[in-house]
Amino acid sequence: HAYPADELMPLSCKGRWRTKENNRGDMDDVLGNYSLTLIDTMDTLVVLGDLPEFDRAVSKVVSDVTFDRDVVVSVFEINIRVLGGLLSGHIFAQHFKENSNHLQWYNGELLAMAKDLGYRLMPAFNTTTGIPYSRVNLKYGIKKDQLHYFQETCTACAGSMILELAALSRLSDVHIFEEKAHRSMDSLWSLRHRSSNLMGTVLNVDSGDWIRRDSGVGAGIDSYYEYCLKAYVLLGESRYLSRFNKHYSAIMKYISQGPMLLDVHMHRPQINSKNFMDALLAFWPGLQVLSGDLKPAIETHEMLYQVVKKHNFIPEAFTTDFQVHWGQHPLRPEFLESTYFLYKATDDPHYLNVGREVLNSLQKYARVECGFAAVKDVRTTTNEDTMDSFVLAETFKYLYLLFAESDDLIINIDEYLFTTEGHLLPLYLSVQPQNYTDAVKVSVFFFQNL
Repeated sequence: HAYPADELMPLSCKGRWRTKENNRGDMDDVLGNYSLTLIDTMDTLVVLGDLPEFDRAVSKVVSDVTFDRDVVVSVFEINIRVLGGLLSGHIFAQHFKENSNHLQWYNGELLAMAKDLGYRLMPAFNTTTGIPYSRVNLKYGIKKDQLHYFQETCTACAGSMILELAALSRLSDVHIFEEKAHRSMDSLWSLRHRSSNLMGTVLNVDSGDWIRRDSGVGAGIDSYYEYCLKAYVLLGESRYLSRFNKHYSAIMKYISQGPMLLDVHMHRPQINSKNFMDALLAFWPGLQVLSGDLKPAIETHEMLYQVVKKHNFIPEAFTTDFQVHWGQHPLRPEFLESTYFLYKATDDPHYLNVGREVLNSLQKYARVECGFAAVKDVRTTTNEDTMDSFVLAETFKYLYLLFAESDDLIINIDEYLFTTEGHLLPLYLSVQPQNYTDAVKVSVFFFQNL
């Protein structure tokens, strides 16, 4: 119904393209007429074990997709969805070329496309601080008359580049990508509040001034903390673990209030800046599992589960007494992500029951003729004609992995690290190939020593 469009419109059974006429403002900054959903979901096909379809998907991306387009896109979104999808796709295409009868035609085309895209993102990093502009034109970079519009970016937007760009450098042997990402992370770290060790949410990339000083673990800041820890896991650089630990202590001291996570002012962390929470913070228990802090992860996940039981889904924002603040639910993956990692860490069948309830809600309230439609308001369960690429890239990936046995998978999932978009990057990127086994042992250690 949609190929080669960026997204499927599940109610009208057609594709969504990036056009001037059909413009939803910032919501469309991820679209670029480059078959977004296909790229974002290639490795989902590997997780599902469908190698013939994966072979076909890679072939379509290689033959049909180009990034030489006069379109302004979100640097953050195209990095995590498209660059991450290309890299994971390349890794698996190469793997199955060498270990199966599929992809025998493959010759590194996805990596070449990833490198091309990486170069197109580089103009965004030409800032005073090294923190990237929020948007870039894939064909023309950044025009001077557009600088003012791109100077403000969120902490998560600027701080969620290191995994993908470092992986690109290590796979392509082009160092500039990783260097730019490290500089951005270093600059962000230098802008933390030195007393509280908290970060704000929005900043000016040239002056380094904070525009929004709210500090939490949800929208606008979430994956920065995630990438501090995961940069250590994937790249083996201890500075990122040290930074994560300092941030984590601050979060647990100021933002964590029992099972709840409430935003505070970064300069006055004793004062809450909001009386509601947003759906994106549902990733946090999963990150706590990776860090080895199980007890608060279980407690926060249980709090979120109570929200799910009350509303069938987690609304985009909800109050401390679980009332709806913003009612939309675009079928986000974060709660299922945390459910999967908690089950993997505890082997508690409770999390399988949680997964079944979410699956039942998806089937009952989101499944439509041509796909799964976002819920416009959890109170009325009406649908919107949207299905973001992350629904297939993450939501159903984590749901499948929750119930899959290791024998059901054609890869060893413990040999990979999940990016914030649910893409799989191999742990051997941190070491030489001959030390690959040691890298795998590090991953297994994280889960066996919780």
